[in-house]
Amino acid sequence: MTQQIPEPGPAEDPAAATGFRRLLGYRTAEWREGHAVLEMDLDERHMNRAGVLHGGALATLIDTACGLAATWAPEGAPPRLCVTLSLAVSFTGQAAGGRVRATARLRGGGRRIVFCSAEVTDAAGRLIGMGEGSFRYRASPGTEDTAGDGTGAR
Repeated sequence: MTQQIPEPGPAEDPAAATGFRRLLGYRTAEWREGHAVLEMDLDERHMNRAGVLHGGALATLIDTACGLAATWAPEGAPPRLCVTLSLAVSFTGQAAGGRVRATARLRGGGRRIVFCSAEVTDAAGRLIGMGEGSFRYRASPGTEDTAGDGTGAR
């Protein structure tokens, strides 16, 4: 059975515009300065041969949640974008169904490179994975602002 994924607009879900988001069916549950939460209801497309959540899907949630935590911008500010420089993921449990949540936080950094971490929990709140990464801000569309802060810094 194929699950229909609603198509929220970019203002409702910053990840809505990506085809990969639609393919996996994750959604943004929370997004504020230095913090992001993604949720994904598991179905057969997320499972590996053993019938549990594929590690690549879990790593995607960590990467995407961290990227969102790094790129929050207040209403009216230019959008912020980043690219992942490094990502380390640890798998600490398994999930075979239900909803998983990735909670990410911006931990620190500078004008161009920042560091984030995330934890993924299963429907019962058990930790099934965690990760951390470094992210580099990139130019917003139509600007030369590679610092991602609206200053035009390169």
